[in-house]
Amino acid sequence: MRIPSLFVAVCLVAATPGFGLAAGFNPEMTKYVQGLETQAKKQESSFKGFDAARGKKLFFDAQPNAKSGPLSCATCHTSDLKKSGKTLVGKVIPPLAPSANKSRLTNVKETEKWLLRNFKQVYGREGTAREKGDVLMFINAQ
Repeated sequence: MRIPSLFVAVCLVAATPGFGLAAGFNPEMTKYVQGLETQAKKQESSFKGFDAARGKKLFFDAQPNAKSGPLSCATCHTSDLKKSGKTLVGKVIPPLAPSANKSRLTNVKETEKWLLRNFKQVYGREGTAREKGDVLMFINAQ
């Protein structure tokens, strides 16, 4: 049986580290996500890649908060990322899902700013490279 060369080429490209990792991201965001992957490998020797399922868990896990009670990303962004959310003070947040808001996950500086701010608000600390990548994979899949 002969394997078509196009099939072999696709398999080789798909097996390349980082390929598919940032599927759906623009070139700027792809480079950012690949940088997170490099950081995650340095931080965790067992790192095998980003995982949208872990990102979903991070997004929905409520953390204790003395000021507001239990808090998760979904507290403001809602459980449906295709819908608008509201901050704790009532400011409307446009949909987080790129499928519903084409400007989401297109700008590295904005993405870094909000990941830093939101991880600190919900988790009380900056997110690790793996956590950021996992959350981005989850959001990007919406």
